[in-house]
Parts: sequence; C-alpha cells; structure tokens
Amino acid sequence: MTTKKAIFQPLDRIAIALMLLLILIIGLLISQGNAVKANVREFTWKHVQTEEKDILTNDASQDKKIGAEYKTFILTFSRPMDTKSVEENLKIEPPLAGTISWAGRRMGYTFITPAPYGTTYKVQLKDAKDKFAVQGGKKGVMQPFSTTFSTRDRILLYIGAEQEDQGRLVLYNLTQEQKKILTPKDLVVLDFQPFPDGEKILFSARPANNQDILSAQLYTVTTGFSAPHHQNAESASKIDLILDNKDYQNLKFDLSPDGQTIVIQRGNKTNPNDFGLWFIPVNRDTGNTPQRLQSQPGGDFMITPDSKAVAVAQGQGTAILPLQADGTKPLDFFPQFGLVQAFSPDGSQAAMVKFNTDYTRDLFLVTNQGVQKKLLTTKGSIVKCQFDTASPTLYCLLTQLLPGEFYQEQPYLVAIDLKTGKQKPLLVLPPDQRNVQMSLSPDGLGLLFDQVVSQTTPVTSPDAQVLTTEDGEAIATSSLWLMPLLPIIDSQETAELKPEQLPLVGFHPRWLP
Repeated sequence: MTTKKAIFQPLDRIAIALMLLLILIIGLLISQGNAVKANVREFTWKHVQTEEKDILTNDASQDKKIGAEYKTFILTFSRPMDTKSVEENLKIEPPLAGTISWAGRRMGYTFITPAPYGTTYKVQLKDAKDKFAVQGGKKGVMQPFSTTFSTRDRILLYIGAEQEDQGRLVLYNLTQEQKKILTPKDLVVLDFQPFPDGEKILFSARPANNQDILSAQLYTVTTGFSAPHHQNAESASKIDLILDNKDYQNLKFDLSPDGQTIVIQRGNKTNPNDFGLWFIPVNRDTGNTPQRLQSQPGGDFMITPDSKAVAVAQGQGTAILPLQADGTKPLDFFPQFGLVQAFSPDGSQAAMVKFNTDYTRDLFLVTNQGVQKKLLTTKGSIVKCQFDTASPTLYCLLTQLLPGEFYQEQPYLVAIDLKTGKQKPLLVLPPDQRNVQMSLSPDGLGLLFDQVVSQTTPVTSPDAQVLTTEDGEAIATSSLWLMPLLPIIDSQETAELKPEQLPLVGFHPRWLP
C-alpha cells in the first residue's frame, strides 16, 4: 500500500506565502497612490537660430551666462503634469513676460522680449501637481524646483582714441566697469565685427607704421568670454591671421549671423579689373581658404539673416546672391532699391533705400510676403538702421539738410513704429557729424553712438599716428554716448530719455552680442 503524497511541499508553501505577501504590498501601494513625486528632470535652453539645447543646471555650467540668442527655456518633467497648476505656480524673479507651450512632458517658456543683460534671474516651481493627482490632496504635488540663470554682462567694443589705446580694439564691461585692450600697439584697427557667441572679434587692421588703409589684413582676436555651450573660454587677446594682403587689397567685410562665413570685398593689386566679392568659410579643421563669389562687381553688401546669401548693390538695384563659388544666378533682384540698410533678425523684413531722381531718398520696409511700405523720405542721408529685437521698431540714424548757403547736414536719431509708420525723434546731434556710428544693444535697451572731433591742425611729424574715419577724415578725439531705450509708448516717455556720456575716449562703438 502506497502512502498519499502531501498536496503542498515545503518549497511550495514558501512560494505561496511570498506571492501573498507581494499581492498585499502591491495592494497597499495601489491604495496609497504613486509614492514617487514628480520632479523636473532637465532645465534646458533653445537657441534661436540653431535650435540646439544646452543643459545649464549641472555643476559644469553653473557659471554660464546666456545672451539674446536664448529666448526659450524648457522644463522636462519626470511625469505628465497638470498643465494649469504648472503655469499658475511658475515664478520668475525679476519678472520676465513670456508665453508657455507644451509638448508631452516638456514645457517651453519663451520670452516676449530678450532678457535684459547684466541680471541674475531665479526660476521657481512649487505646488504644481501630477496630471493624475488626487483632487484636493497633497499626494500628487511635485518636488519643489528652483534654479538661477544670468544674462551676459553689458559689454561694448570700440576703437580707442587716446594715447594708451590709440587705434587699438578696446573692450569695456559696463556691468563690472572693467576695461581691456584686446589688440597690440603695432596694429591700427580699421573696422571690426563680433562673432555671435561673443568669443571672438573679426577685425581688419593695418600696421602701425603704414598709413595706407589698403594695406589692411583680416584677423580674429579672443575676448576671454565663452558661449553657454562651451565649457572653457580661451584667454583674451589671442590673435589669428585670417586673410593676408599679399596679392589682393582687402576692403569691406561682413560676418554671417551664424559666424560661419566671412564675405569680403577684394581688389587685385596688379589688375584693377579683378575686383569683387570673396567668401571665407570659418572652419578650424579645413582652414580659412577664400573663394571667389562669381558675380558682377557691386557696391555695399550685407549677408542675409539665414547666412546663406548676400545682398549686393548692383547698378540701380540690389541682388540677392547665394554664398557659393558657382553662384552666378541671383536668388532675387530688387531693381527699385539701391541699398539694404538692415534685415530683421528672422529675415522676414528688410529696411531698403530707394534713390530718387530728385536727389531725395526713400526708406522702405520690404517683407518676404511682397509688401513694400514707405517709411520716410529725406533730402539728407540714411546713415544706418537697426531692427529692435524687443518690439516692432526700427531705429535709424538720419541726417537733414540745414538751410543756408553752404551744404550742411545735421544727424539725428529716430524710432519708427513699423505697425503705424509713426516717427519719434530721439536725439538731434551737432551739425557736420557725418561719421556718427550707432549700435543697438542685444536686449534692445540701449543705443550706443559716438561723436568724433575732427583734426583741425595738420600733422607735421612723420611718425605721428593719425586715426581716420571711414571717409578719411582725421580724428582728433571722440566721445562715446549711451542712450537708454524703453518701449515706445508715447511721446512724453520718449522725450524724457537723455543720453549719458561714457567715461571713454574712442569711436566706432559696437555691442558684444
């Protein structure tokens, strides 16, 4: 007779006990809800042009400062969130107006205007709820989040005009009140343009012992600052030669908005018919090899905001040429406009000049939708215009003809509302200041300009350094001024703004991006 086997062996009983315990634990967890609170996994920025994202909350990036090219920060959550509770509880100090957009667990906050430079901001989020949180309870409240970010210091560049820095490129930090000379004494800077990331400056310069401006070569110099997506900055004042003048004279140049291409006007030293535009890809790996832009000789030029073409004055009109060696066919041609004064940052609008047969000039707003809107007519000159990054405003430096027997122009600054076309004068400058230069700050809150004092007595010493304007006029000295800007709301507010003279002696001011 065989014995009956037990239904459950000892190992079976242990397994069943563990299964019952796990079922009990799972049941308790389900009854209590999710014990892991939602949190912010990443705080990132989106670049306006490249769409790249940079995580700025890790230890290696805590000291990074953003510029106007970063207008959107992104919060990435660990769980789906109740969007209303997030939007109601998000705090930024000092306040920065913006719009919110969602894509799954990612929330983007886009500033309406660029964040003012030289400021530290605190971003806080608490009491926001998980999307599946229990209504009225605290179980679904996310972990509090807090971080800070800073905008770049307010920094300007100019060509020095006093003995210590005469003809040299100078960087001045308005936020920290620090001055730094970037170029050596043996070079006299003629023109310059900062790279968009603020790490380098592209400039043309002649030897200090050669007064011929046609002997200029093209260089870059480091500023000592780094872009947010770069870990380490190169030391300041490091100079590299980009283009020599061995066979060609180097004249005007422009740097593309993405900092990847240089367009330069060159003339062959031995063949006057060999004159035109060249472009140089800025590439550390392959070098800076100039390539000829196959086009008819033209006048003033400007690279388009997408960095893929250049607008060139040709004959009575303006041609848009692709930046490529075989770019013989224009992408577009504007026969009625002889000059492009400025492009809006997104490329949707351009300020263009029409030269009339009665010697007057018209300033037009031209859009990529085919709209051509006349903004003003002047008997004087349209020296320079810049689109505001913070509002639909165009700032222009113009001149008006003064009545009298002699030809005399008086420069003035004006703000033009692009929606209404209304002009609001900001400042009238002394007469015969044709060489005034202006520069609008990246955050749209300040306008730099200079006032050059011409040399009235001839220079007799052959070794004396003579600084000249773009028109070849000798410079005795020059002062720099800063005009604060606010959103143009009414004429009274505009009238209260007054320029401040900076404690600097120089000319040709430009803001660092």
